[in-house]
Amino acid sequence: MALSGGHRFSVRFEDVFPAGCVLVPGTIAQAEDYDEKTGKRSPSKDKITQGRVWQCRVMDLDPELGARSREVAVKILAEVQPVPPTNGMFEPVEFTDMTVTAYVEEKTKRLKYSLRASGMVKPNGFKTAPAPAPKDGA
Repeated sequence: MALSGGHRFSVRFEDVFPAGCVLVPGTIAQAEDYDEKTGKRSPSKDKITQGRVWQCRVMDLDPELGARSREVAVKILAEVQPVPPTNGMFEPVEFTDMTVTAYVEEKTKRLKYSLRASGMVKPNGFKTAPAPAPKDGA
């Protein structure tokens, strides 16, 4: 197989967040790496581009998700700190040039996904996923 570990797959925003997402206020911060030898944290650098990495948290608006699955982190590769489009509370956002990397979390042995983007913009009004069909109450 020609895929190496840590491969970044290009994905469309609307495929990752079909119902959209909102930015959790106050969560944009520079990502940090922890050095186990020194016990210190240092600013993260992207392993491929060597650029700065910022991280924010968003709430997925998919109505079928459980409460524990709604909030996810998105890493943004940018030299300066990204700024929300309008600086509103829980504002809708979209991410540009998204990639996803699958990995297995060591502690839980579960498959997880790391989301990355090159920027954050105001939503452009893509079509959201249709509402789920009502279930018969038979």
